[in-house]
Amino acid sequence: MGLRWKGFRKVRGQVRKRLARRLAALGLPDLTAYRAWLEAHPEEWAEVDAACRISITRFYRDRGVWQFLGSHLPGTAEIRAWCAGCAGGEEAYTLAILLRLARRSFSIVATDVEESQLERARRACYSPGSRRELPVEWNRAAFDPDGCLRPEFRTGVTFARQDIRREMPPGPFHLIFCRNLAFTYFAEPVQRRIAEELRARLAPGGWLVLGIHESAPGFVPEAPGIFRRD
Repeated sequence: MGLRWKGFRKVRGQVRKRLARRLAALGLPDLTAYRAWLEAHPEEWAEVDAACRISITRFYRDRGVWQFLGSHLPGTAEIRAWCAGCAGGEEAYTLAILLRLARRSFSIVATDVEESQLERARRACYSPGSRRELPVEWNRAAFDPDGCLRPEFRTGVTFARQDIRREMPPGPFHLIFCRNLAFTYFAEPVQRRIAEELRARLAPGGWLVLGIHESAPGFVPEAPGIFRRD
């Protein structure tokens, strides 16, 4: 799985509850018994991996990141972007709103390992709570009264099921978002490999966007959460 337990510090309770439910479903008394079950049934590791997936996101998360990007958009005719671990699509659609309102041509590919999250992203209907940090004018322009993203803001965004540990879109991209995913939850050897592959997919001078408390080897920090490829 290549996970890093230290990265789950803030969400360990959530993961423990999921594993407890799994033990109950299997009729196992404790983690020692579950470990023996895993050794006898290696396909069960997929259930452990699923229990460790954390999807916490919202529109316009980390305001400073979006303000920076709005002032430093690439000067190319078309901006190509990839959102890894896109969850329910909030991040990808925030970028789409920013670029559409800036009258820029763009294509965004958004990937996640959870099909249920991708289905939610394709529906593109969101609660007021998930949109509360959006600038008022963005919210008004992009969403209808039912909280569904207007069709013109969905254009140019495609979703695909991928596990970043095993598969990535080919690139090159001017922007890659990999926030609060690989460089929080994955083991260091996996982080190094992913950093190399992200770098290979970034156009020269492109931006890698991470969580504001994350960093990635081989990238130059420009602002909290923003890194540049040389």
